[in-house]
Amino acid sequence: MIDIIKDKAIVSDDWTILRLTEEQTPDAVEVPAGKVLVPLKVWLLQKDTLIKRSDLGVWFSSDEQAKDLKDDIAHFSLLAVNFPKFSDGRGYSIAYNLRSRFAFTGELRAIGDVLRDQLFYMQRVGFNAFAVRADKNIHDAIKGLTDFSEKYQTSWDEKNPLFRRAERTGADI
Repeated sequence: MIDIIKDKAIVSDDWTILRLTEEQTPDAVEVPAGKVLVPLKVWLLQKDTLIKRSDLGVWFSSDEQAKDLKDDIAHFSLLAVNFPKFSDGRGYSIAYNLRSRFAFTGELRAIGDVLRDQLFYMQRVGFNAFAVRADKNIHDAIKGLTDFSEKYQTSWDEKNPLFRRAERTGADI
């Protein structure tokens, strides 16, 4: 088992991520028993068989969209978004849409090239779990969740901008 950050704590993770090899296809790959995160394409093509399982989660590639799972979201307690490289920010939009447009309330995990510098912003759009890149120190990375003491803009986690939250006095005006 590996450790992940979940709800601002370091915990052991008992989920396996199914990643397809070049020889495997989403419609024919065999999903192993146990807690498995399957690619969205596998879920969509094998849904009739997999729907019976309660031990599955789905992970999104950065080029996929949250709306592709909207009718099935209630079936899952865990969804993940893959960040293939640090500079690919499309996963932020997927997470935001899962939380705000499709009301996903379960665990939302960032996987892939996940680094400390991203954690604060990832939690702002709805992530509550992070599988930090294996070559990075998870104890250092968790500190990234509190890098900033105040949020200026609105997002999934803060609906009002700072200027609406700040108390003003006559001297401030």
